[in-house]
Amino acid sequence: MPSYFRHPLEKAVDEVEECLDLGLSTFILFGIPSYKDEVGSSAYDKSGVIQKAIRQIKKEFDSVIIITDVCLCEYTTHGHCGVVRDGEILNDPTLDLISKTAVSHAEAGADIVAPSGMMDGMVRAIRDGLDSNGYENIPIMSYSAKYASNFYSPFREAADSGYAFGDRKSYQMDIHNSDEALREIELDLMEGADIVMVKPALAYLDIIRRVKDSFNVPITAYNVSGEYSMVKSAEKMGWLDGKAIAYEILTAIKRAGADLIISYHAKEMAEFL
Repeated sequence: MPSYFRHPLEKAVDEVEECLDLGLSTFILFGIPSYKDEVGSSAYDKSGVIQKAIRQIKKEFDSVIIITDVCLCEYTTHGHCGVVRDGEILNDPTLDLISKTAVSHAEAGADIVAPSGMMDGMVRAIRDGLDSNGYENIPIMSYSAKYASNFYSPFREAADSGYAFGDRKSYQMDIHNSDEALREIELDLMEGADIVMVKPALAYLDIIRRVKDSFNVPITAYNVSGEYSMVKSAEKMGWLDGKAIAYEILTAIKRAGADLIISYHAKEMAEFL
Protein backbone atom coordinates (compact mmCIF):
# COMPACT_ATOMS: atom_id res chain seq x y z
CA MET A 1 0.00 0.00 0.00
CA PRO A 2 1.21 3.55 -0.65
CA SER A 3 3.50 4.77 2.16
CA TYR A 4 3.23 1.43 4.01
CA PHE A 5 5.93 -1.22 4.10
CA ARG A 6 6.96 -4.32 5.94
CA HIS A 7 9.57 -3.29 8.47
CA PRO A 8 12.32 -5.69 9.51
CA LEU A 9 12.62 -6.16 13.24
CA GLU A 10 15.71 -4.00 13.52
CA LYS A 11 13.82 -1.06 11.99
CA ALA A 12 10.85 -1.13 14.36
CA VAL A 13 12.42 1.39 16.74
CA ASP A 14 13.16 3.78 13.85
CA GLU A 15 9.52 3.67 12.72
CA VAL A 16 8.28 4.38 16.24
CA GLU A 17 10.72 7.27 16.60
CA GLU A 18 9.46 8.79 13.35
CA CYS A 19 5.87 8.51 14.56
CA LEU A 20 6.70 10.04 17.93
CA ASP A 21 8.18 13.04 16.13
CA LEU A 22 4.76 13.47 14.49
CA GLY A 23 2.99 13.31 17.85
CA LEU A 24 1.76 9.71 17.52
CA SER A 25 2.38 7.51 20.55
CA THR A 26 0.01 4.54 20.29
CA PHE A 27 0.78 1.61 18.02
CA ILE A 28 -0.84 -1.67 17.02
CA LEU A 29 1.59 -4.38 15.93
CA PHE A 30 1.10 -7.10 13.33
CA GLY A 31 3.80 -9.66 12.68
CA ILE A 32 5.00 -11.71 9.74
CA PRO A 33 6.68 -14.79 11.22
CA SER A 34 9.75 -16.58 9.95
CA TYR A 35 7.81 -19.87 9.96
CA LYS A 36 4.21 -21.04 9.87
CA ASP A 37 2.54 -24.27 10.88
CA GLU A 38 -0.94 -25.74 11.22
CA VAL A 39 -1.54 -24.32 14.70
CA GLY A 40 0.27 -20.97 14.39
CA SER A 41 2.78 -21.80 17.09
CA SER A 42 5.01 -18.83 16.26
CA ALA A 43 2.14 -16.57 17.42
CA TYR A 44 2.75 -17.61 21.02
CA ASP A 45 6.49 -18.26 20.75
CA LYS A 46 8.21 -16.13 23.41
CA SER A 47 10.91 -15.44 20.84
CA GLY A 48 8.41 -14.63 18.10
CA VAL A 49 8.58 -11.52 15.94
CA ILE A 50 5.92 -9.58 17.86
CA GLN A 51 7.35 -10.50 21.24
CA LYS A 52 10.80 -9.32 20.12
CA ALA A 53 9.40 -6.12 18.64
CA ILE A 54 7.56 -5.24 21.85
CA ARG A 55 10.70 -5.69 23.93
CA GLN A 56 12.82 -3.62 21.54
CA ILE A 57 10.33 -0.76 21.38
CA LYS A 58 9.68 -0.71 25.13
CA LYS A 59 13.41 -0.73 25.84
CA GLU A 60 13.80 2.51 23.87
CA PHE A 61 10.41 4.14 24.49
CA ASP A 62 8.79 2.90 27.68
CA SER A 63 5.99 5.47 27.59
CA VAL A 64 4.47 4.47 24.23
CA ILE A 65 1.28 2.42 24.22
CA ILE A 66 1.61 -0.89 22.39
CA ILE A 67 -1.48 -2.80 21.30
CA THR A 68 -1.00 -6.25 19.83
CA ASP A 69 -3.21 -8.05 17.35
CA VAL A 70 -3.98 -11.48 18.84
CA CYS A 71 -4.86 -13.95 16.12
CA LEU A 72 -3.44 -16.99 14.35
CA CYS A 73 -4.17 -16.24 10.67
CA GLU A 74 -0.77 -14.68 9.93
CA TYR A 75 0.99 -17.61 11.60
CA THR A 76 -0.86 -20.63 10.15
CA THR A 77 -0.11 -22.39 6.88
CA HIS A 78 -3.83 -22.47 6.03
CA GLY A 79 -4.40 -18.77 6.82
CA HIS A 80 -7.43 -19.23 9.03
CA CYS A 81 -7.88 -17.72 12.48
CA GLY A 82 -8.30 -21.04 14.26
CA VAL A 83 -7.34 -24.68 14.38
CA VAL A 84 -8.42 -26.54 11.25
CA ARG A 85 -9.41 -30.19 11.05
CA ASP A 86 -10.77 -31.85 7.91
CA GLY A 87 -11.51 -28.46 6.39
CA GLU A 88 -13.44 -27.19 9.42
CA ILE A 89 -12.35 -24.27 11.62
CA LEU A 90 -12.63 -25.45 15.22
CA ASN A 91 -13.62 -22.80 17.73
CA ASP A 92 -12.97 -24.36 21.13
CA PRO A 93 -9.52 -25.91 20.46
CA THR A 94 -8.42 -22.48 19.26
CA LEU A 95 -9.19 -20.67 22.52
CA ASP A 96 -6.21 -22.00 24.47
CA LEU A 97 -3.82 -20.97 21.67
CA ILE A 98 -5.30 -17.47 21.53
CA SER A 99 -4.97 -17.17 25.30
CA LYS A 100 -1.33 -18.32 25.18
CA THR A 101 -0.63 -15.72 22.49
CA ALA A 102 -2.14 -12.90 24.55
CA VAL A 103 -0.19 -13.93 27.65
CA SER A 104 3.07 -14.04 25.68
CA HIS A 105 2.41 -10.50 24.45
CA ALA A 106 1.71 -9.27 27.98
CA GLU A 107 4.89 -10.93 29.22
CA ALA A 108 6.85 -9.10 26.52
CA GLY A 109 5.40 -5.75 27.63
CA ALA A 110 2.22 -5.13 25.60
CA ASP A 111 -0.11 -2.57 27.15
CA ILE A 112 -3.34 -3.79 25.47
CA VAL A 113 -4.14 -7.06 23.71
CA ALA A 114 -6.61 -7.09 20.83
CA PRO A 115 -8.09 -10.48 19.84
CA SER A 116 -9.27 -10.36 16.22
CA GLY A 117 -10.20 -13.94 15.35
CA MET A 118 -13.94 -13.69 16.16
CA MET A 119 -13.84 -17.02 17.98
CA ASP A 120 -16.71 -17.49 20.43
CA GLY A 121 -15.42 -17.23 24.01
CA MET A 122 -12.05 -15.72 23.05
CA VAL A 123 -12.37 -12.76 25.44
CA ARG A 124 -13.11 -14.98 28.43
CA ALA A 125 -10.24 -17.32 27.53
CA ILE A 126 -7.82 -14.40 27.29
CA ARG A 127 -9.09 -12.75 30.47
CA ASP A 128 -8.67 -16.01 32.37
CA GLY A 129 -5.19 -16.51 30.91
CA LEU A 130 -4.04 -12.99 31.73
CA ASP A 131 -5.48 -13.02 35.24
CA SER A 132 -4.00 -16.38 36.14
CA ASN A 133 -0.56 -15.20 35.02
CA GLY A 134 -0.59 -11.94 36.98
CA TYR A 135 -1.72 -9.59 34.21
CA GLU A 136 -5.06 -8.55 35.68
CA ASN A 137 -4.54 -4.93 34.62
CA ILE A 138 -3.90 -5.58 30.92
CA PRO A 139 -6.99 -4.38 29.02
CA ILE A 140 -8.62 -6.34 26.20
CA MET A 141 -9.67 -4.51 23.05
CA SER A 142 -11.86 -7.03 21.29
CA TYR A 143 -12.63 -7.09 17.58
CA SER A 144 -16.22 -7.69 18.63
CA ALA A 145 -18.04 -6.74 15.42
CA LYS A 146 -15.67 -7.81 12.67
CA TYR A 147 -17.42 -8.29 9.37
CA ALA A 148 -16.48 -10.76 6.63
CA SER A 149 -15.57 -7.82 4.43
CA ASN A 150 -13.89 -7.38 1.06
CA PHE A 151 -12.16 -4.27 2.40
CA TYR A 152 -9.34 -6.32 3.98
CA SER A 153 -7.72 -7.47 0.71
CA PRO A 154 -4.70 -5.10 0.59
CA PHE A 155 -3.66 -6.02 4.14
CA ARG A 156 -4.04 -9.75 3.50
CA GLU A 157 -1.77 -9.53 0.49
CA ALA A 158 0.80 -7.41 2.32
CA ALA A 159 0.84 -9.63 5.41
CA ASP A 160 0.61 -13.02 3.65
CA SER A 161 -2.50 -13.78 5.68
CA GLY A 162 -4.87 -14.92 2.97
CA TYR A 163 -6.62 -18.25 3.46
CA ALA A 164 -5.73 -21.43 1.59
CA PHE A 165 -9.34 -22.62 1.25
CA GLY A 166 -12.90 -21.45 1.80
CA ASP A 167 -13.51 -18.09 3.44
CA ARG A 168 -14.01 -16.61 6.91
CA LYS A 169 -17.77 -16.24 6.78
CA SER A 170 -18.33 -19.03 9.30
CA TYR A 171 -16.76 -16.95 12.10
CA GLN A 172 -16.73 -13.35 10.89
CA MET A 173 -20.02 -11.48 10.60
CA ASP A 174 -22.48 -11.34 7.72
CA ILE A 175 -22.23 -7.91 6.07
CA HIS A 176 -26.03 -7.68 5.90
CA ASN A 177 -26.60 -8.09 9.63
CA SER A 178 -26.60 -5.28 12.19
CA ASP A 179 -28.45 -6.88 15.12
CA GLU A 180 -25.77 -9.56 15.43
CA ALA A 181 -23.16 -6.87 16.08
CA LEU A 182 -24.97 -5.84 19.25
CA ARG A 183 -25.24 -9.43 20.43
CA GLU A 184 -21.55 -10.08 19.79
CA ILE A 185 -20.53 -6.93 21.64
CA GLU A 186 -22.79 -7.69 24.59
CA LEU A 187 -21.24 -11.16 24.90
CA ASP A 188 -17.69 -9.79 24.74
CA LEU A 189 -18.47 -7.23 27.43
CA MET A 190 -19.92 -9.95 29.65
CA GLU A 191 -16.70 -11.93 29.17
CA GLY A 192 -14.51 -9.01 30.21
CA ALA A 193 -13.74 -6.84 27.17
CA ASP A 194 -12.65 -3.31 28.11
CA ILE A 195 -12.84 -1.82 24.61
CA VAL A 196 -14.93 -3.09 21.70
CA MET A 197 -14.24 -2.63 18.02
CA VAL A 198 -16.22 -2.27 14.82
CA LYS A 199 -14.33 -3.31 11.69
CA PRO A 200 -14.37 -2.03 8.94
CA ALA A 201 -15.36 1.55 9.74
CA LEU A 202 -16.44 3.59 6.72
CA ALA A 203 -19.13 1.22 5.39
CA TYR A 204 -20.27 0.45 8.94
CA LEU A 205 -20.89 3.89 10.42
CA ASP A 206 -24.43 2.78 11.27
CA ILE A 207 -23.02 -0.06 13.37
CA ILE A 208 -20.70 2.31 15.24
CA ARG A 209 -23.66 4.55 16.00
CA ARG A 210 -25.85 1.64 17.18
CA VAL A 211 -23.08 0.38 19.44
CA LYS A 212 -22.49 3.85 20.87
CA ASP A 213 -26.19 4.29 21.60
CA SER A 214 -26.50 0.84 23.19
CA PHE A 215 -23.35 0.54 25.33
CA ASN A 216 -21.55 3.08 27.47
CA VAL A 217 -18.08 1.68 26.75
CA PRO A 218 -15.04 2.79 24.72
CA ILE A 219 -15.47 1.99 21.01
CA THR A 220 -12.67 1.58 18.49
CA ALA A 221 -13.30 1.83 14.76
CA TYR A 222 -10.81 0.25 12.37
CA ASN A 223 -10.39 2.27 9.15
CA VAL A 224 -9.03 -0.67 7.18
CA SER A 225 -6.62 -1.19 4.29
CA GLY A 226 -9.22 -1.26 1.53
CA GLU A 227 -10.73 2.01 2.71
CA TYR A 228 -7.27 3.58 2.76
CA SER A 229 -6.28 2.16 -0.63
CA MET A 230 -9.40 3.49 -2.35
CA VAL A 231 -8.53 7.02 -1.27
CA LYS A 232 -4.91 6.61 -2.31
CA SER A 233 -5.81 5.17 -5.70
CA ALA A 234 -8.20 8.04 -6.45
CA GLU A 235 -5.63 10.53 -5.21
CA LYS A 236 -3.00 9.04 -7.51
CA MET A 237 -5.38 9.46 -10.46
CA GLY A 238 -5.87 13.11 -9.54
CA TRP A 239 -9.57 12.65 -8.88
CA LEU A 240 -9.64 14.05 -5.35
CA ASP A 241 -7.64 15.71 -2.60
CA GLY A 242 -6.50 12.68 -0.61
CA LYS A 243 -5.69 14.42 2.66
CA ALA A 244 -8.93 16.41 2.68
CA ILE A 245 -10.95 13.27 1.95
CA ALA A 246 -9.10 11.30 4.64
CA TYR A 247 -9.84 14.05 7.16
CA GLU A 248 -13.51 14.00 6.17
CA ILE A 249 -13.68 10.21 6.50
CA LEU A 250 -12.03 10.19 9.91
CA THR A 251 -14.31 12.99 11.07
CA ALA A 252 -17.33 10.94 9.98
CA ILE A 253 -16.05 7.92 11.91
CA LYS A 254 -15.56 10.07 15.01
CA ARG A 255 -18.95 11.70 14.52
CA ALA A 256 -20.60 8.27 14.32
CA GLY A 257 -19.39 7.57 17.85
CA ALA A 258 -15.87 6.12 17.75
CA ASP A 259 -13.70 6.95 20.75
CA LEU A 260 -10.56 5.56 19.13
CA ILE A 261 -9.70 5.13 15.44
CA ILE A 262 -7.10 2.80 13.98
CA SER A 263 -6.16 4.17 10.56
CA TYR A 264 -3.46 3.93 7.91
CA HIS A 265 -3.99 7.69 7.49
CA ALA A 266 -2.54 8.37 10.95
CA LYS A 267 0.88 9.69 9.91
CA GLU A 268 -0.38 11.91 7.11
CA MET A 269 -3.18 13.22 9.32
CA ALA A 270 -0.69 14.08 12.06
CA GLU A 271 1.23 16.13 9.49
CA PHE A 272 -1.95 17.58 7.95
CA LEU A 273 -3.31 18.77 11.29
